[in-house]
Amino acid sequence: MEFPKLPPHSGSVLSVLDMHTGGEPLRIILSGYPEVKGDTILAKRRYVREQLDHLRKVLMFEPRGHYDMYGALLVRSELAEADLGVLFMHNEGYSTMCGHAVIALGRFAVDYGLIKAPTSPETQINIHCPCGLVKAFTQYSNGKTGAVRFHSVPAFAFATDVSVSVPGYGSITVDISYGGALYAFVSSEKFGLDVNKSKTRDLVDAATAVSDAVKSQVKLYHPVSEDLAFLYGTILTDGKDAFSEEPTANVCVFADAQVDRSPTGSGVTARIALQYHKGLIGLNQTRSFKSGATGSVFTGKAIEETTCGDFRAVVVEVTGHAHYSGVASFTQENDDPLRGGFLLR
Repeated sequence: MEFPKLPPHSGSVLSVLDMHTGGEPLRIILSGYPEVKGDTILAKRRYVREQLDHLRKVLMFEPRGHYDMYGALLVRSELAEADLGVLFMHNEGYSTMCGHAVIALGRFAVDYGLIKAPTSPETQINIHCPCGLVKAFTQYSNGKTGAVRFHSVPAFAFATDVSVSVPGYGSITVDISYGGALYAFVSSEKFGLDVNKSKTRDLVDAATAVSDAVKSQVKLYHPVSEDLAFLYGTILTDGKDAFSEEPTANVCVFADAQVDRSPTGSGVTARIALQYHKGLIGLNQTRSFKSGATGSVFTGKAIEETTCGDFRAVVVEVTGHAHYSGVASFTQENDDPLRGGFLLR
């Protein structure tokens, strides 16, 4: 039996390649998007949010995606040293940094010829994210790609021991740290929960309550751009912040109560910056971070001191593995009342 190449449809065909990093999905958009206008990567992020957001919903939402789908749209960068630019998307909108996506894109860029002359044992890929230029290094040997490590933008502890009033839980002390996006950090034990064993819904409810409290009670800012001055989510930890050879676990709840299946690349970056700020980890001390959701592991270490505005900061190296899941071509029909996508909450 022969199947037609595409089913009956109207409008453009959206072609994608799906990957995952430690269980966290990444849908890379290959074709079908209109031109993304803007002179800078942040201007392009604003443009897709204001002009093309219906396409995010088509690809991230059901029936083509799901509540926790994540995507990447490749765009032109204004930086001469960048090999590619990227915009990140999720169930609520558009992020400024995504470590699991950078790890996946590190493999993708080499495997799909975006880097014309890959080198062994590693190939460097300069990826321009909305938060800045991120350098990725992909293992490459005998034509095959492997693990990817990346060097973050300057990461810093924004504020420590901040008390917020969380409805249902009272006064909770959190730390806020930046790893390409701003996160609140708090031990799950403060809510009587365990990031490795508690039900995901209970973890989501606690983390979302913290995010809502921080957003309403703490004034956030970023020295480079106001576009970066927002709380992306809350990361619940196992409380094991002091350096150890044993992995420390966490679960990140970001955007609209979206759950990261991986240890969260930008979250690991921010958490290491926080630990370094508190004197709990030194330069080039490699720590393992485990996802409480899937058990997948990233490693990370602070490799260099730097600054970000008035903040003392560090560059963090994060390493992980990404894998391919498949490819798809998505279509729409004009008479489909659900063609634009929907979410079940």
